[in-house]
Amino acid sequence: MKEMENIIPHDFHIGKKERNKLNGHKSFVVWFTGLSGSGKSTLANKVEHELFEQGIKTFSLDGDNVRKGLNNNLGFSAEDRQENLRRIAEVAKLLVESGSVVIASFISPLEKDRAMIKKIIEGEDFVEVFVNTSLEECERRDVKGLYKKARAGEIKNFTGVDAPYETPENPDIEIKTEEENLEDAIKRIVLHLQDKLKISVQ
Repeated sequence: MKEMENIIPHDFHIGKKERNKLNGHKSFVVWFTGLSGSGKSTLANKVEHELFEQGIKTFSLDGDNVRKGLNNNLGFSAEDRQENLRRIAEVAKLLVESGSVVIASFISPLEKDRAMIKKIIEGEDFVEVFVNTSLEECERRDVKGLYKKARAGEIKNFTGVDAPYETPENPDIEIKTEEENLEDAIKRIVLHLQDKLKISVQ
């Protein structure tokens, strides 16, 4: 678009590096991906609580919450889903610049969309957590009753039923919720993040 030629980003005197130094830790995004009902939000909330208790500046972004506000004008077509994730990634990037560790929990089913997210946020600021729970187990839990509605044809393009979920090939962390208890999974994620949080004191 020609209008974009007239947009010149402002160069701020205070950036991510300065905010990270003030906070005493680095900022980045921890992105939880997995099927609906896999346990993403539960894990994300627990991980954020652990980090918060350690004095880490955090902020959570979750699918339903964002859909009700920022992205309430989007539907569930492939195009709208991609735009939903693009906007979220841009918001997450701004929050990283503000010095926060962003805890993001979104199904984000397609590899190409997750690659887009990683590119927007920038790879070094992106930690992918794959919450690996089988479709059968997610349907058994069906905490929101969505699978039942999808199977009845009341919800179209529902991931895992009539829309695909592409398993991440090389996630930074994989949590198999049917094999690992919640407490151990939280400890493992937080431990993985410890080195990433450290900044060199100069």
